[in-house]
Amino acid sequence: MTTEIALTLTIIVAALALFATEKLRVDLVALLVLLSVALLRLINPKEIFDGFANPAVITVWAVYMVSGGLFKTGVADATGRGILRLAGHGEPRLIATIMVTCGVISAFMNNVGATAMLMPAMVGISRRTKIAVSKLLIPLSFSSLLGGKMTLIGTPANILAMGILADRGLSTLGFFDFTPMGIVVLTTGVLYMVLIGRHLLPVREGTQGRRDVYRLREYVTEVRVSPTSPLAGETLLESHLGRDYDLTVLAIERNGIGRTRIGRDTRVQAGDLLTVEGSADDLMAAREALGLTIEAERKLDLERLEPGNVQLIEATLAPRSGLVGRTLRGVRFRDRYGFTALAIWRHGEAITQKLRDVPLRFGDALLLQGSQHRVRELQEGPDFLVLEPLELEQLRRHKAPIAIAALVLAILLVVFADVHISLAMVIAAVVIILTGCLSIEEAHESIDWRTVFLVAGMLPLGMAMEATGTARYLANFMLGALGDLGPTALLAGMYLLAALITQAMSNAAAIVLIVPIAVDTALALGANHLTFTMAVVIGAATSFLSPVGHKANVLVFGPGGYRFFDYARVGTLLTVALLIVSMIFLPLFWPLFP
Repeated sequence: MTTEIALTLTIIVAALALFATEKLRVDLVALLVLLSVALLRLINPKEIFDGFANPAVITVWAVYMVSGGLFKTGVADATGRGILRLAGHGEPRLIATIMVTCGVISAFMNNVGATAMLMPAMVGISRRTKIAVSKLLIPLSFSSLLGGKMTLIGTPANILAMGILADRGLSTLGFFDFTPMGIVVLTTGVLYMVLIGRHLLPVREGTQGRRDVYRLREYVTEVRVSPTSPLAGETLLESHLGRDYDLTVLAIERNGIGRTRIGRDTRVQAGDLLTVEGSADDLMAAREALGLTIEAERKLDLERLEPGNVQLIEATLAPRSGLVGRTLRGVRFRDRYGFTALAIWRHGEAITQKLRDVPLRFGDALLLQGSQHRVRELQEGPDFLVLEPLELEQLRRHKAPIAIAALVLAILLVVFADVHISLAMVIAAVVIILTGCLSIEEAHESIDWRTVFLVAGMLPLGMAMEATGTARYLANFMLGALGDLGPTALLAGMYLLAALITQAMSNAAAIVLIVPIAVDTALALGANHLTFTMAVVIGAATSFLSPVGHKANVLVFGPGGYRFFDYARVGTLLTVALLIVSMIFLPLFWPLFP
């Protein structure tokens, strides 16, 4: 082993550890990898930033823009709702229809976008059919990962894998060359979930079940402000009820008239009747110190909390929400959005204490109380997905044919005009922006810059693996360990290696690490590099064993009321099933020895 190989392996192990522990953001880890490769001079310094101009990276951000256009014009939404109306009320048929719908949509837009688009519809279907939402959301997220294997643009991993092959001067796959194997993969997932997986799914209601809503807050009661209370004449902000006592004022009744549209500047007067929520201990402490008289006490009363135009809704953080890592206090949540947070659902548990100071995480589901007229604003903003069957107007639905035409144009350019996929998708993105399907600001917001920096930052590591001989070294190791068992065993080994590594990092990062090893293994055997590459691509899509394996899994985690090991219980057998199917069909589509 040379010094360069040892250094490259050290960077790989360090990156894996950082990805697995999630101590740092994945894009920051990728930039650290880039700097390490540069400072150790494992590749030519002039090539260190080539990843940012790589056609694969350009394709990735252009695809995000096109997906944003499909989202804003309601194309994916209309497709999903139309097909779901045919599903009926039976659980097997419903799960199959959901998975096929999401899988097909995921073939043409990013996985997380497809999941986010259909998730509110799943909540509505759960309520109409009385099927627990936990029976629907894992199939939804899993199908988005499986459907991404059906076209070149289905997932950044596909684009990146073909980019690595092209950079090495090897033959690649076209836009629809993925489709036959992708159909096999999605069909396997649907059959597994209908026949086996649905029986392993938990029966939980998440935040949407009214039984859970009743358990979310410990105490809701009414207190009267006495004439001698220090609260009289103060605003809610000045009262420090939240900061000092962790109490939230839900409504104020004055002279027999109730007010629920209140904010930090709302002033409290003597004689006001405050509807507050919080723990009994905090309430008793506030009563003693602030001269409050308890009028009545009761558990959370939905009808009372939803008078007139006020309602309870559930929402989760959107995929590119700017609130991740911030607190409700820090963003002035009530003033900014017009809602009061009653609870945060995380890792299967409800957080109800000191909500203002809890940093929000992607995957959190929030129970919110506020005015109906603010729901549309919340839904159309970039920070939340409202988990309600809301019939919100698609302001640009009339531009949906243009968005579809832009995508079709890109496909036609790739398939029939031999235009590179990166150029074709940029053309489609520009058409979508110029025609008003998406504003330039919305186009920027639609890009998952974390993924872009992740891919661009990790590409130099792939280059270093090739330049230093690390990929060849690891390929020889695989040959020594599994070579006597034959090429099929090596193919299975590549699938399993990618499947295991993708649980700790994104599938794009897994592709950068494993595809060079798979290619060198195939070339050493004299085998078809496309067969081995596709084994890695499919293995890297099996992020089924934990909620953190993929953003689509994280997105449904809170709303589904799932616990960490629910994913492994359902996903382990699916990973094995896909291994078996891949070993059978991959050599049929791409013979091991051409």
